Amino acid sequence: MKGTYLGEFEELVLLSVGVLQQEAYGLAIKKELEDQTQRKVSISAVHASCNRLEEKGYLTSHFGEKTQKRGGRRKKIYAVSLPGQKALQRAQHIRKSLWDRLPPNAFTLDFA
Repeated sequence: MKGTYLGEFEELVLLSVGVLQQEAYGLAIKKELEDQTQRKVSISAVHASCNRLEEKGYLTSHFGEKTQKRGGRRKKIYAVSLPGQKALQRAQHIRKSLWDRLPPNAFTLDFA
C-alpha cells in the first residue's frame, strides 16, 4: 500500500463515495463535492484523487454496464474499502480530539 496519509480533498472524496454508494462514479462524485463544499471541482482532480486512493488501498472499483446514454461506455464505480473506512475513522477521531481540546474561548475575538 502506497503512503497512508489522507489529505483533505481525499477525505472529502472518500466521504462522497460513501454517500453515493452504487452511484459513486467520477461525475457524480464531482457533483456531490461541489454541492457539499460550495466550491468548483475539476473532474480531473476527482479522477486523480480516486486513482491515488485506489493505490493507497482506500478505494476499490469496478465497471458498470454499458449504456446507450454513454455511447456504449461503462462507468467506473468506486467503493470505500475496509482500509479506507479505517482511514476515515482515524481522520474523524483526530479532528474530534482536536475540537474537544479547544478551550471555550479559543476563537473569541475582541474588537474593543
